[in-house]
Amino acid sequence: MSQPFPRLLAVLILVFTSSSFAANHIAARIAFDQGTGLLLAILCRSGLTLLVLFGLLLIRRESLRLPAGTGGWQLLLGLLIATQSFCVYSAVARIPVAVALLVVNLAPLFLVLLTWALGGPRPTRRTALLMGMILVGLTLVLDVPARLAGSGDTAWGPGIASGVAAAAVFAVALWITEHRLSAVPGTLRSMMTIGVVFVAAAAAGFGGAMPGMMTPPAATSGWLALLCLTLLYGTAFSVLFICMPRLNLARNAPVMNVEPVSSLLFAWLILGQALGSLQLLGGAIVLGGIVLLALRRG
Repeated sequence: MSQPFPRLLAVLILVFTSSSFAANHIAARIAFDQGTGLLLAILCRSGLTLLVLFGLLLIRRESLRLPAGTGGWQLLLGLLIATQSFCVYSAVARIPVAVALLVVNLAPLFLVLLTWALGGPRPTRRTALLMGMILVGLTLVLDVPARLAGSGDTAWGPGIASGVAAAAVFAVALWITEHRLSAVPGTLRSMMTIGVVFVAAAAAGFGGAMPGMMTPPAATSGWLALLCLTLLYGTAFSVLFICMPRLNLARNAPVMNVEPVSSLLFAWLILGQALGSLQLLGGAIVLGGIVLLALRRG
């Protein structure tokens, strides 16, 4: 069995991958602003990642055969991740990137509730308090009073709905991974999942099910952004899964919540997107609650 990396190195790798995922969303927003179709972006990033993971499986000479009884669950997982990818990019295209990712990061909260609903342990009082804390912080991030008063960008409604849908769908995907696909090796499961995402995006895009979602960028900057999001996502995903056995995620996984923080910094520096002081306070509350909830589950 591989020896875990030293704690500092593991944390640095997780910060790098989380920041790369955040930068991928910044590049995606630039690409979408240049007319790039959402499905085209998903197709490009999943295609590169699929090639890398397939190559990794060949190098390691691991079997490509799924354990008996897992094929249907694996297909469902891939379709859920395809849906989640589309919802995340839909949110990123409509509302500030940092806000979109904070909403998407509600997945652990939904996972706690889903696990309980499906016969798992009931949330403790401490967990319930943390979930309430997260919701209070999210109210500040979304500036709910202003939205209820009818002020603000009309794109916020669909954007927030897309982020919530992404979080809910991802929670279901996490539950399936833990309870129905735990016997599938991680790299094989990841490759199969990304493969389904690629096929689903191609079928929906080229099959005409979602017109306009395969539109190429209208300018050179859009093509560069599309290339960047593909490389950033592929690199982050590949590094994460190559290094995962040595990252001691049971202890270090909460570090990955740095993604919304990185996206806030990148969005301010690159896109000029800035949040108000109350929104920043709400973001800190949401992140704190999610980290504490992750530590509690761990």
